[in-house]
Amino acid sequence: MGSATLLHLLCLVIALVNVSLVQAEDAYKFYTWTVTYGNLSPLGSPQQVILINGQFPGPRLDLITNDNVILNLINKLDEPFLLTWNGIKQRKNSWQDGVLGTNCPIPPNSNYTYKFQTKDQIGTYTYFPSTQLHKAAGGFGGLNVYHRSVIPIPYSNPDGDFTLLIGDWYKNNHKTLRQTLDSGKSIGLPDGLLINGQPHSTFTGNQGKTYMFRISNVGLSTSINFRIQGHSLKLVEVEGSHTVQNTYDSLDVHVGQSVSLLVTLNQPPKDYYIVASTRFTETPLTTTAVLHYSNSYSSALGPVPPSPVDKYDFDWSMKQARTYRWNLTANAARPNPQGSFHYGLITPTKVIKLANSAPLINGKLRYAVNSVSYLNPDTPLKLADYFNIPGIFSVNLLQNTPSSGPGYIGTSVLPTSLHDFIEIIFQNNENTIQSWHLDGYDFWVIGYGLGQWTDASRKTYNLVDALTRHTAQVYPKSWTAILVSLDNQGMWNLRSAIWERQYLGQQFYLRVWNAQRSLANEYDIPNNVLLCGKAVGHHP
Repeated sequence: MGSATLLHLLCLVIALVNVSLVQAEDAYKFYTWTVTYGNLSPLGSPQQVILINGQFPGPRLDLITNDNVILNLINKLDEPFLLTWNGIKQRKNSWQDGVLGTNCPIPPNSNYTYKFQTKDQIGTYTYFPSTQLHKAAGGFGGLNVYHRSVIPIPYSNPDGDFTLLIGDWYKNNHKTLRQTLDSGKSIGLPDGLLINGQPHSTFTGNQGKTYMFRISNVGLSTSINFRIQGHSLKLVEVEGSHTVQNTYDSLDVHVGQSVSLLVTLNQPPKDYYIVASTRFTETPLTTTAVLHYSNSYSSALGPVPPSPVDKYDFDWSMKQARTYRWNLTANAARPNPQGSFHYGLITPTKVIKLANSAPLINGKLRYAVNSVSYLNPDTPLKLADYFNIPGIFSVNLLQNTPSSGPGYIGTSVLPTSLHDFIEIIFQNNENTIQSWHLDGYDFWVIGYGLGQWTDASRKTYNLVDALTRHTAQVYPKSWTAILVSLDNQGMWNLRSAIWERQYLGQQFYLRVWNAQRSLANEYDIPNNVLLCGKAVGHHP
């Protein structure tokens, strides 16, 4: 056999190996989920909850970077329903975002198949219902994206992996809570806290081993503080960002946020309390689980570890938040280090200042952004935009700076251009903590401060190693500043993660647009798209 033939065969083998590696790394994963009601007693009294495949919380999605997800969702509820994938960027694919501005809800006794990719992502995320107040009844779950085998992580592989979905809970049915909001009243404080839908849970590990604890706040309204009796918490990842690996006794996790912690079981063999308690509430709520050493013969003893500071000490929480830093030398989902993108050297193309408020409109409580209280139309904005259906939304309602006028209701869209680099200041003049989430992106959280933001506040920005995340807290009478690189075309929801506020209008959409329609910028409308409202009768 000649050398040329051998070389040809060798090249063919290498090509086949490379193809198989690509196929193995970018796998297709298929799921069928059925959404139903069930009756459980999360806080001791029976109530209606939302189950997915009979589970509460729903099934955990364990994925790998670049996996392709094909998920058929069957709605057996008596109301239209959607799931959104909190923190999954849906690259070029806001068609799959699962919110009412992009998708028609799935009618009862019908289905929709989501098709999306965890493109260039790692980290701890969640999914939950975006429709009505269904999140108050369940339907949420963990979504973990693990790194590809060819991309290193900046720590040793843990010996195990625990997902903890922690959140406040109301005993009232979600329809009752919705009626309260529709009547113009707040749903008030929750009745308790749950960890993985249970008042009591146990997590078992071996002495001397190190475990990943993936913590997500899936609640409706309250920040939490997380801690483990006698154990240190090493922060290694926040919503897709590898962090400088600082160690904490406890961490604040605000509504909609997720963190990943390494915990080494280096204490005497017994059981230890895992504690979550509400922050910044008049009456703190606490729930516990158990960290069980496999060689333990002793129950958890002693008082439950207390919350670290006074319940209204926002300064402590803000100082802790400033210690979260990007690991500049670590890879994330791609081979290049996180710090290779020098965000602090880029001049923003647009500055947007957003102020939340709680106006009374027509005698009812609403929430607003720059005085506009968002109202969901019957036709999703994305479909109206695609089919050129007029009168569904306005790009002129929401201004780039707050106004002092009265609040009013509208369907507000903020127009931006693909590849804009924008600075957003969240100004919170209210006495309650805020939590803001942006679909389709993560963003650099570059600053926190007390009082009113001014141009001089930029002197305090972290323009070197601020981490990226998808949900940022804003403390009472304070501001938070972020930078966003608008590299993902689509219609993207910017909303309060505090669900009462989102439901009553504290949200809007960013239209990230390039007039030239191209698959390089955005995927085509799905062939299985659901049509509703004024989009009925149009053809993709």
